[in-house]
Amino acid sequence: MREPKIKNMDEFASVSGISRPTISKYFNDPDSVRKSTRTRIERALSEFDYRPNIYAMNQNRRLTKNIGIIVPYLADPFFAAIARKIENFVIEAGFRPVLLGSHGNPAQEIGNLENLRTIKPAGVLMAPLGRASDKQAIAAFCDDVPTVLFDSHLDDLGEAFVGHNNVQATAMICDYLVRTGEPPVFFEMKTPTNPNAIRRRKTYCDTMTALGFAPHLIQVDGEGWDFEEIGFREGTRVLSDHTLQSNTVLCSNDRLAIGFLSAAYQLGLRVGLGDGCALRVAGHDDHPFARYTCPTLTTVSQDYTAIAKKSAETLMHLIESETRAESRIETLFDGKLIMRGSA
Repeated sequence: MREPKIKNMDEFASVSGISRPTISKYFNDPDSVRKSTRTRIERALSEFDYRPNIYAMNQNRRLTKNIGIIVPYLADPFFAAIARKIENFVIEAGFRPVLLGSHGNPAQEIGNLENLRTIKPAGVLMAPLGRASDKQAIAAFCDDVPTVLFDSHLDDLGEAFVGHNNVQATAMICDYLVRTGEPPVFFEMKTPTNPNAIRRRKTYCDTMTALGFAPHLIQVDGEGWDFEEIGFREGTRVLSDHTLQSNTVLCSNDRLAIGFLSAAYQLGLRVGLGDGCALRVAGHDDHPFARYTCPTLTTVSQDYTAIAKKSAETLMHLIESETRAESRIETLFDGKLIMRGSA
């Protein structure tokens, strides 16, 4: 009967009674150890279910300290903020962060991965574009390099995913808006860039139905990352048409909401909670600019610090343990309701 599977070289050294440096030396060059030692190692390999992680061994041999960090759009303060936090955690762990932005371009995203290959990273932390990403190319990269995805879920790619609990957060803000005023309509792009938007749409529909209200989707034209422009242009059109089925609008993300707030202002519509207010508007993400809009934007926050820390810690564990995850690890952090002046 075979012994339990050995996960890394430290465990193999412990059960075989051979020092780890000697085992590492053997795997680098079997002829570099004495014949009797080589026989003992090979006998232990046949007894225990252990095969070394060749990629991790090669990385250790090169003594690389590079950690790649890829985000979809560095010009977006949301991604700049979370990338800055991840960089700090990587530096604290003794590694060198290499930060790259994909500029919303799938070709640039794959180009970033290929550029990282040239510096032989110990691992990569990646927030993929999402719907536009070349999943096959990313999967091939993840097979070669320990990769942890954050923010945007992309099928089952990567060793792990760390992100925001869109279901919990969307249900929470829907419940708040229903309790404090008219049931909200949901303002979104027809073809959202980020998979998070699809989860928020579904949760909005499910929550409204559970609360006894008919969901109403306002799906507008627009693609890419110019969310404020889309929110302003399509918000102006929707408000001018006088077709809103509620005076409460929940936007799929804060950047759309910022554009929608501007459209309401241009049309002379007051947004907020007080007397004389025509609309309530809420968003999602607690974008860094949300607290400076007029009125300030009610939203639901993402826990930037927890997501950044857990992403970095998960990757560091994979690197230090010299193992690849047997099954994908997923960690989600709940959002927090941020009540401000707009709803």
